Amino acid sequence: MGKGGSLSQGIIKKIILSYTYVAIWIFLSFTVIVYNKYILDRKMYNWPYPISLTMIHMGFCSSIAFLLIRVLKLVEPVSMSRSLYLSSVVPIGALYSLSLWFSNSAYIYLSVSFIQMLKALMPVAVYSIGVLFKKDQYNSETMGNMIAISIGVGIAAYGEAKFDSWGVILQLGAVAFEATRLVMIQILLTSKGINLNPITSLYYVAPCCMVFLLVPWIIVEYPILKETTSLHFDYVIFGTNSFCAFALNLAVFLLVGKTSALTMNVAGVVKDWLLIAFSWTVIKDTVTPINLFGYGLAFLGVAYYNHAKLMALKAKESQKKAQQNDEESGKLLDEREGEVKKADSQA
Repeated sequence: MGKGGSLSQGIIKKIILSYTYVAIWIFLSFTVIVYNKYILDRKMYNWPYPISLTMIHMGFCSSIAFLLIRVLKLVEPVSMSRSLYLSSVVPIGALYSLSLWFSNSAYIYLSVSFIQMLKALMPVAVYSIGVLFKKDQYNSETMGNMIAISIGVGIAAYGEAKFDSWGVILQLGAVAFEATRLVMIQILLTSKGINLNPITSLYYVAPCCMVFLLVPWIIVEYPILKETTSLHFDYVIFGTNSFCAFALNLAVFLLVGKTSALTMNVAGVVKDWLLIAFSWTVIKDTVTPINLFGYGLAFLGVAYYNHAKLMALKAKESQKKAQQNDEESGKLLDEREGEVKKADSQA
């Protein structure tokens, strides 16, 4: 009875912790998205400088990462040569800077709800680029699922009340760059045995992002900022916004590390619906029935994709356990045969 009680308590504790990690990630991701929309939207805080905002985030995150790694020495740095940094981290930094720049820019032109609907294309982009770079195998059933998701997003776009072509191009570009970055992490880092946690990732990647963003910032935003006399930099607004962005990186590591990447994907779907509801009820963005029907179709496609990945993961784990059991059985048989031969020789 005591053992059963302690076992059930352990399971309950694990479930509570898992849901806590999910809740923290959803809250921080939700906060960062809404906060960025508030800052960048011309009808709200009216600070439409997405490159500058991204650079502020990267500067804040790289400073905190440097403090934790080099000054306080709370996190161990990863051993990395200059050639490895240039060949692996720099391309990832370039893709990350473009992804953040384009996604933040989209908030100026599109509603939060419609942006979340367009983000449903992420599995399509990741799978397609994975197949292109031979990190994923082509599967007709999976591709059919990807087409269904794309059709759903297309219907949602057709029903969008405040459709903006430039905003859609920016968000689709952000999805494409982010998907490429995720695939490149597997090819350039994970395959070489280099695993970066959020702190070391920001330590190496954030400064690189700032350098890449500096060029478009000088061309696009610096001339406007230079001529703007009414510009006021609110340290509280940008400080808390940057802190939320940094905390979100930690929450991603906590969620994936303590649960799984699949759990984050499922939690992401919940977060998207919450954001759509918030955008509709609080921000008063227009959400049409066609919007919801299209996103609902895309949602079912994403849910099926996550389910298929979970089944594949379970099958892989079962196969791995079966192989381990076979190896252990083989070792036991070898040991028994050795003991029998030893006993025969002694007789």
